[in-house]
Amino acid sequence: MRVSVTEAKGQLTELVRRAEAGDEVVLTRHGRPTVRLVPVHRPPDAEARRKIIAAVQAAAAEKRRVGASAPRSQDFLYGDDSLPK
Repeated sequence: MRVSVTEAKGQLTELVRRAEAGDEVVLTRHGRPTVRLVPVHRPPDAEARRKIIAAVQAAAAEKRRVGASAPRSQDFLYGDDSLPK
């Protein structure tokens, strides 16, 4: 939605409500876009951040695999004399 700055003066409350609802509101001056109204996204509070961190840690723990360490992972390619088989 495009609205001139002079028109926006009289309907600012309605324009803010529309922007909060997700509509794109662009203010124009002399027919050219100058300002876009967008809602402010609040950062999550401390409890929400804790839950996000816990979820990420749980997902990482599920992906962790137990197995040979990287230096030992290719030992089967070499003989006792440390030469390739």
